[in-house]
Amino acid sequence: MHSEVDCDVLVIGGGPGGTTAATMLARKGWKVLLLEKDQHPRFHIGESLLPCNLPIFDALGVAGKVRELGVLKLGADFEASDGNYQTYHFRRALGSSPPHAWQVRRDEFDRMLFEHAREQGVDAREQVKVVAAEARGIDSIHATAHDAEGRQVTVRARYLVDASGRDTFLGSKLKLKRKNPRHQSAAIFAHFHDVELRPGEDAGNISIYRFDHGWSWFIPLREGIMSVGCVCSPDYLKQRKGETGSFLMATLAQMPEAWQRMQHARMVGEVRVTGNYSYTCSRMAGPGWIMVGDAWAFVDPVFSSGVFLAMDGGLRTAEVIDATLREPALEAVLQRSMAKRRRRGVRVFSWFIYRFNSPAMREMFAQPRNDFRVEDGVISMLAGDVFDSRPVMLRVYLFRLIYTFVSLMSPLRWLADLGRRRRGSQVAFSGGTTPVDPA
Repeated sequence: MHSEVDCDVLVIGGGPGGTTAATMLARKGWKVLLLEKDQHPRFHIGESLLPCNLPIFDALGVAGKVRELGVLKLGADFEASDGNYQTYHFRRALGSSPPHAWQVRRDEFDRMLFEHAREQGVDAREQVKVVAAEARGIDSIHATAHDAEGRQVTVRARYLVDASGRDTFLGSKLKLKRKNPRHQSAAIFAHFHDVELRPGEDAGNISIYRFDHGWSWFIPLREGIMSVGCVCSPDYLKQRKGETGSFLMATLAQMPEAWQRMQHARMVGEVRVTGNYSYTCSRMAGPGWIMVGDAWAFVDPVFSSGVFLAMDGGLRTAEVIDATLREPALEAVLQRSMAKRRRRGVRVFSWFIYRFNSPAMREMFAQPRNDFRVEDGVISMLAGDVFDSRPVMLRVYLFRLIYTFVSLMSPLRWLADLGRRRRGSQVAFSGGTTPVDPA
């Protein structure tokens, strides 16, 4: 059996980035085919959203649906120097980012976005895997896919969006994927019941803890579930022996404040493991095609940036494609402008991520100071305001200067940490069971 489909835009991948691009393009009147290789709902982590997601939800028309699925998140908290914790409330952010976000179960969230795209007129199909595609320019997209029964689908389109997540379909095909030589990690995680919540308004916060080999997250979800995981150096995770769940618990026990919250915890489902191999593709776009989210770049999830970067990328991609299909001569300049903006945002997150577990960063997050509103600028970064706000970027650069000064106050400690990070970035890890933060 064989079928043929003609469309304006083919989108590969039905995660947050792909569904955002597809929905917005359909709203602009284009015929969109969205192909997802899996069947929703499917398990993923990347459950903590950012305040800057909220305007995108409004643009998509899903704000009410996200509210029904989510747990209110007013901030993020980190260990303080006195053994307590320091909360960074989003309401203190500079600029116009919203004062809250949501924590969501990704299986529910991704399915909602996929079904919403279909409601908005997208031809959204599940269990259809793209196996080949050629993009020779606008109006010259040819792809082949297979559905769950093995039937072939031939697609002709005017434009192609690769939102295939860490499969990075075009990145692999065109050999554009470049491993990040400076940062690698691995993660082990599970869902639990009866994990202790923060008191009062902080009950929905994401909590971050550090230990010698990495960091841990606690993310409250609906129905009393807590997502708990540890992001570790690959060489540490390779040491695990015996039962994976026991290794996770032993790792959490290395963080006394985190372990205290786990005293009555009951695991729900399986423990999962993944390698967080950071990478960037050398190109984001070309004649007739654009990459979105993890298909273009993946960074460590410490600041919950993945879903926001994917959805913001999907939104901007829809704008570029809409303008290009109406005026093809604009394509190159529009793509360059979009790529410059997105690279700038990823660089902001990446700088913090590479140094997050360093001694200087630990001190600065545990004992924040708000001179010149630097702390408020960091909160803006945590909210996702990393693209267009000059006041925020000024504080981010000032934070970086302070970090450098604090590091150089203890040069031997700084050099030891730099060596540790460089060694860790060279360690390979295999044996993962699930992706993290798909686009």
